[in-house]
Amino acid sequence: MQHPQEPTVFIIDDDEAVRDSLKMLMNSVGQKVEVFPSPADFLEAYDENRPGCIVLDIRMPGMSGLELQSKLNDMHCILPIIFITGHGDVPMAVQAIKDGAMNFIQKPFRDQELLDLINDALKLDAQQRAELLEHKEILRRLSTLTEREREVLHHVVEGKANKVIAADINLSQRTVEIHRSRVMEKMGTKSLAHLVRQVMQVKDHLKEDFRFK
Repeated sequence: MQHPQEPTVFIIDDDEAVRDSLKMLMNSVGQKVEVFPSPADFLEAYDENRPGCIVLDIRMPGMSGLELQSKLNDMHCILPIIFITGHGDVPMAVQAIKDGAMNFIQKPFRDQELLDLINDALKLDAQQRAELLEHKEILRRLSTLTEREREVLHHVVEGKANKVIAADINLSQRTVEIHRSRVMEKMGTKSLAHLVRQVMQVKDHLKEDFRFK
């Protein structure tokens, strides 16, 4: 069984002193950390499967923190971002949050303040990754259903009784019960409520020919 990867705090700042001090802070609490002098260096090493969060300077020469955020959004990166900002950068930081950043912290900041934000970001990342894995598994299970089982599932999700489904799709009630039972088995659930919740969780990710209301 594959062990989950340890989350990493990715620090991106063009100031070497800041990088060194933040790296020491992470090491002092036993947190895995990697530092990058520029957004371009981070992008070169970026791997969407690695969990963690990003601590990102908002102002940097070349590509700014905001430009990196925009690129990462285009890449559907889910790593939570905490921006490090100077006094005059607050309006930019507010914009960054509108664009999906988790938070920002103003210089000078207390170590504990940053550590608290990082802990929250790592929890959020773990939660989002667990949800994505669950979605993938539900979609995989749905893909194993036959066309008839999908049809029955559609009607089940709409809340119809077996008798009504049988009349709607011109099958015997017993056949509908067998299809329904196979759907529950393939979806790994014994509860109708759980089955409906599974489908509702992923309905936006389903292909056009498998849409649910």
